[in-house]
Amino acid sequence: MSESADAPKGRPSRKRLQYGEGREALLNAAVRVVARGGLRKLTYRAVAEEAGVTHGLVVHHFGSRDALIEEALAHTIRTSLSTSALEPGTGKVADFSTGLSEMVTADPGIQAFQYELLLEARRRPELLPQLRALYDEYFDATRRELNRMLPAGADQAMTRLVFAALDGLVLHQLVFGEPAVTDAALEQLRALLRLLDADS
Repeated sequence: MSESADAPKGRPSRKRLQYGEGREALLNAAVRVVARGGLRKLTYRAVAEEAGVTHGLVVHHFGSRDALIEEALAHTIRTSLSTSALEPGTGKVADFSTGLSEMVTADPGIQAFQYELLLEARRRPELLPQLRALYDEYFDATRRELNRMLPAGADQAMTRLVFAALDGLVLHQLVFGEPAVTDAALEQLRALLRLLDADS
């Protein structure tokens, strides 16, 4: 499982994979491969090369390319939820999505991977069920936090509207940069949420 035994010859030495690290390292490698070259570039060999291991290790951990895609997508959702402050749990409007621009700046590959899969699902409808299920985690986190912030709570339409605004800001920053624009727009979104709180 270590890099020294599995790394392709002639490549620079990479960090050794410790026991238990292999699966996550392969998921991160898959995300980077797709973010850089699109889903069509995702092969066992490309992921193995990116991670510095043999392609047999990728097969061992995931069994199929579809399983690798599904688990990599789940991995990016978990990572995004934990770093975006989408659900800080405080019920304070000021805390809502405070880490969004930093999340995109710190690891744009995770966001690019998700958008690549969303676009690919237009050509490959078999990806839709897992994308719907995993995006439901975003919607649920958004709705829970809106329910904490707003006395009247948030229905599905309000949840989708707020999340669509966040998703659009992430896409804009991913393509154009400009984290300050993201932060300014988020402050306007929080101002609108404060108005809803006041109306209630």
